[in-house]
Amino acid sequence: MIVVTAANGNQGRLLIPKLIEAKLPVRACVQSAASADRLRALGVPDVVVGDVSDPAVAARAMRDAQQVYHIGPTLHPREREMGFAVVDAARAAGVRHFVFSSVLHAITTDLVQHEIKRDVEEHLLSSGLEFTILQPANYMLPLKLEPVFARGVFELSWSLERRQSMVDLDDVTDVARTVLAEGERHHGATYELVGPGRYTAHELGDIISRVLQRPIEVRQIDADTYLKAWVGDGDPAQFTHQIRVLRSITTRYSSHDFVGNPNVLTWLLGRPPTTFEAYVRRHVLRRHANGVT
Repeated sequence: MIVVTAANGNQGRLLIPKLIEAKLPVRACVQSAASADRLRALGVPDVVVGDVSDPAVAARAMRDAQQVYHIGPTLHPREREMGFAVVDAARAAGVRHFVFSSVLHAITTDLVQHEIKRDVEEHLLSSGLEFTILQPANYMLPLKLEPVFARGVFELSWSLERRQSMVDLDDVTDVARTVLAEGERHHGATYELVGPGRYTAHELGDIISRVLQRPIEVRQIDADTYLKAWVGDGDPAQFTHQIRVLRSITTRYSSHDFVGNPNVLTWLLGRPPTTFEAYVRRHVLRRHANGVT
């Protein structure tokens, strides 16, 4: 049994169908009944609903599990507590292999979410569990392309001149499936997952413009504006942790590049990782297939 936490998030929705296709038994952990219904529709009969920062919920999720894939929800104010509780419950349940989806350069602790994930990494390393830690770069996410399609604008909440490495979530979840399927071969490993290229915002905008065959404006926005894309029109006072995370990203990424190397990801995939251009083209084709232009 493989337990997947945050199973209805960006990673979980991609990973779980791959695990099912590989005929690997899956238990999904989600926080709401609506999320549970969506996962059952994907073919997951075993779903635990609740907050895994609650030790009782975490213990229920780990019952009879052999492996865990823990995804720390980056904007959740209890991300650290969730990570600690899942590690502790896995150890108590005798889980054989704990795979943690962390972040590239977790040691960069002026980024709030990196410090949290670094702490969870340390807790896992000290647990005595067999582990694999995945450290992906910034995700290529459809959310970041939505302003392009809606308004012809590519927006980032940090300096447009700084360079960043990115990674396709399809590649990350392909690696996760492999690590979970092969198990022992990956015990004790920490893998940086980085796609090819180091891009400024202007270069990313040029790629999008070339794919769409029309001009795209590139614009820097502040973290508070970017928050609205994640939480909608809710009261900002209710999202103090989220805005702290996003402001730390703006500050760090505006003063330093965030880059890595694609060699490890290439080896794990057995093929070249997805480029940003290929990702954009694939996303455009999916929109067209769904009747969206």
